Amino acid sequence: MPIEIERKFLVQTEDWRTAANARRKFKQFYLAIDQRSNVRIRIEDGVGAWLTVKSAQSGATRSEFEYPIPIEDAEQMTAMAVGAVIAKVRHIVPFAGLDWEVDEFAGDNEGLVIAEVELASQDQSLELPRWVGQEVTNDKRYYNASLAETPFKKW
Repeated sequence: MPIEIERKFLVQTEDWRTAANARRKFKQFYLAIDQRSNVRIRIEDGVGAWLTVKSAQSGATRSEFEYPIPIEDAEQMTAMAVGAVIAKVRHIVPFAGLDWEVDEFAGDNEGLVIAEVELASQDQSLELPRWVGQEVTNDKRYYNASLAETPFKKW
């Protein structure tokens, strides 16, 4: 079973920008959100689209299944979105041997900037860059599925 181990942090400064070495633009939305799982469609500008099914429990470790789908199909499914469509730009920022993903949200989630890092195991040691602040891994409000249902601007 595919497992994702990921920790999330609020970004507190702009210092990460000078180290960012890649940028990707996403639009994503949910077809289903419930207490057990979420079904998401993600479209990356000019690259492709994916259907993802994730377990919905909180914490760093969750099941995740992801499959490519045609962009045209993904665009048509936008009409079936549960909640808001999420727009964000993801920046890849290398630090201490890991690639951090810094997401800058737009639209109803504008002003929110979250850094995520995927780990090989839950007990992997992690050196934090100075630009990250409070850890929000266990705070469901910061999960993209929650941001689709209750956007940051409505908090």
